[in-house]
Amino acid sequence: MNLNEYKGVYVFIEQKSREIQNVSLELLGRGRGLADTLEEELVAIFLGNEIKDQCQDLISHGADRVIYVDSPHLDRYLTEPYAQALAAISKSKKPNVILIGATSTGRDLAPRVSARLSTGLTADCTSLEISEEKELLMTRPAFGGNLMATIICPDHRPQMSSVRPGVMQKLAVDSTRTGEIINFDMKFDESKFKVRFIEEVKEAKQLVKIEDAHVLVSGGRGVGTVENFKNLENLALNIGATVSASRAMVDLGIVGHDRQVGQTGKTVRPDIYFALGISGAIQHIAGMEESEYIIAINKDKGANIFNNADLGIVGDVNKILPLLNREISKFSQKKA
Repeated sequence: MNLNEYKGVYVFIEQKSREIQNVSLELLGRGRGLADTLEEELVAIFLGNEIKDQCQDLISHGADRVIYVDSPHLDRYLTEPYAQALAAISKSKKPNVILIGATSTGRDLAPRVSARLSTGLTADCTSLEISEEKELLMTRPAFGGNLMATIICPDHRPQMSSVRPGVMQKLAVDSTRTGEIINFDMKFDESKFKVRFIEEVKEAKQLVKIEDAHVLVSGGRGVGTVENFKNLENLALNIGATVSASRAMVDLGIVGHDRQVGQTGKTVRPDIYFALGISGAIQHIAGMEESEYIIAINKDKGANIFNNADLGIVGDVNKILPLLNREISKFSQKKA
């Protein structure tokens, strides 16, 4: 394999019902930095049906080129047609790097494409950098999140990585940017299509997108009970915040998985993050360490969460929260 033939940072653009997903725009933001360091192009790979009109949006978010495949076969995500298209583009264009969001779609697609390209895949990365040797340094939690491993792929191309939503930051939209938009002529092997879409049934349940919240009030094992958790919910209500939790609260059935922050939950980056009764295990820290301002309450003065907090209070969260809610209510009444 001649590694010098492989050029460009390519980002797979995930869309659902023709709506580009935020994780893909985040990857364009990080991909822009990687491409600039490598002095190579940033290319968006956009697959779907009737999507041509959205290609310019990807240029505005940092891409130099957009390669798109517009086909009824790609109207809904199905593994085989998407894997065929992404693999075909990769074999034709020879990218140096491919970035894919670690969503349910990306986690299904990425390993299948990496196998077809005979290259490696580093999944669920939290950091991407370029080494002095111009190799992609892919960092992810390892050994149950107890340490961070940096992985390289020196002998094969493309270098493939999947990244969780919320880890990277989008670039500001620049509507003045110009770039090339290319229609890739894809010939599908329909004989390999073994699965077809029949019907979509949506559950009538409104999930919470904690990754979009500006203020999060998050409870952990130290909160303990459903009754104590109400104090946390009252705090969130008083300050206009969104409630989230550590895995311990999810395992106890107090909150749903859609509110979980951490390695096995969601990665968040709010302006303010309240860590209440959370000890600060590395699995949880991995999901919220990029928060702008972290406020922690824990009765254990040696808790790891204080190493990451901007403001820490040592004390029993279940005694402090009622007092805090009372003072906030008094302040609100005076203000009114």
